Amino acid sequence: MAAGGGGKLVELFYDVVSPYSWLGFEVLCRYRHHWSIELRFRPALLGGIMKETGNQPPAMVPKRGEYMMKDIKRMAKYYQVPLQIPKDFFGSVIRKGSLFAMRFLTAVDMTQPQFLEPVSRELWMRLWSQDEDITHPDSILLAAEKAGLLSEQAHKLLAMTSTAEVKNRLKETTEEALKYGAFGMPAVVAHISGESHLFFGCDRLELLGSVIGEKWLGPVPAASKPRM
Repeated sequence: MAAGGGGKLVELFYDVVSPYSWLGFEVLCRYRHHWSIELRFRPALLGGIMKETGNQPPAMVPKRGEYMMKDIKRMAKYYQVPLQIPKDFFGSVIRKGSLFAMRFLTAVDMTQPQFLEPVSRELWMRLWSQDEDITHPDSILLAAEKAGLLSEQAHKLLAMTSTAEVKNRLKETTEEALKYGAFGMPAVVAHISGESHLFFGCDRLELLGSVIGEKWLGPVPAASKPRM
């Protein structure tokens, strides 16, 4: 896969159930105008990737889970993203998951791609900043409305989530991430000179910059302001 206009293509495979994906998403959005890249958002299903690779959420390993709770708070402050851990973490994140939300984002990507960035951000905001449920249609519609979609558009996208076309597209995108070697999220894939380079996590963006020949200026470049 190549970038248009001869630039460097960077793909972000993400799931809104992943807080680290949100951090990586916001930083890449800021760097889009500092680095010579084409940034492409690829909504995929973290649960599918974990299942296929035999991986499991960090929170399922007690000591790792304890560390993650502290790490998320530190990272959120450093990256300047208003990320808060839901009160019922296991219920909101582990048990309920994000299948419905990711199907909705897939429908957005297929028919209203210009709204993919803001709708994704609003879903992260609902789950990871406002501690709202993103598994119910009303919640999805509120996020879509806040992102700028008209009510009629949002309801059409909601109806699409149950179609085979959307389900298959989400599955295909998830499988594509797996082919690049993804085992968790965020999975960032840089395409340079015919080669694909996988970076896992939101804390490898400095290394990404080095590989694509761009300068890392910290999580918030001077001329870039957080949008949240």
